[in-house]
Amino acid sequence: MRILLTNDDGIHAPGLSVLESIARELSDDIWIAAPEVEQSGQSRSITLTQPVRTREVREKCWAVMGTPTDCVLLAVHDLMPEKPDLILSGVNRGQNIAEDTSLSGTIAGAMFGMHLGVPSIALSQAQSFRERGSLPWETSKSWGAKVIKPLIERGWPDDVVMNVNFPDREPDDVAGIEITRQGFRDEQIIHTERREDLRGNDYFWIGFRGRLSRPPEGTDLRAIYEGRISVTPLHVDLTHNRYLEKLKANWQT
Repeated sequence: MRILLTNDDGIHAPGLSVLESIARELSDDIWIAAPEVEQSGQSRSITLTQPVRTREVREKCWAVMGTPTDCVLLAVHDLMPEKPDLILSGVNRGQNIAEDTSLSGTIAGAMFGMHLGVPSIALSQAQSFRERGSLPWETSKSWGAKVIKPLIERGWPDDVVMNVNFPDREPDDVAGIEITRQGFRDEQIIHTERREDLRGNDYFWIGFRGRLSRPPEGTDLRAIYEGRISVTPLHVDLTHNRYLEKLKANWQT
């Protein structure tokens, strides 16, 4: 099985090394195309207004001066001799659950793999739930292949991306694996901070404020809060089908 690895945290990110360890439990035919610099929050953006440069880091491994989508596109179309059998994106530094999924470059890398007809899985490691700065890479490293193997055996639809999140717990403290649906927070966690430069001009930092919501059971949020690995099937179709039918029924021309 030929596996392509990518991420949004960059070619030197510790999560990419963790992902390579996971992948080598599945195959010895591993290829990597990851951003030269961090691309967190880039979602599905693709570079159209400037050339995209690549740098061969080592055999079968490239750093790409672009987004996760660029990485997957170039790897599948140009850098690899044959199309991969599986794409793994991650392991992201921090969870990608609930509405995070629409912003995530990690999810986007997997989404574009699906778009190219390759089964794809996004993987993320939750952090800072136990205490500020807690980030147990050993958890995703220990559990990664255990989650991926049964997914591969069962398979999934061509228009679906599998989204896996590991909780902020040590490997032996993980409370199991749960198949979940995407949740939605009832708390706003994105915030801005205004600062002033040395010339008296304002500038801003945009970031996330850690705050727990009150999610219902069965959601990715609840699973991660309670220490379980969350596995969620995602797809690109954003149509709100229930309202679509209502809109059709009430539409007058």
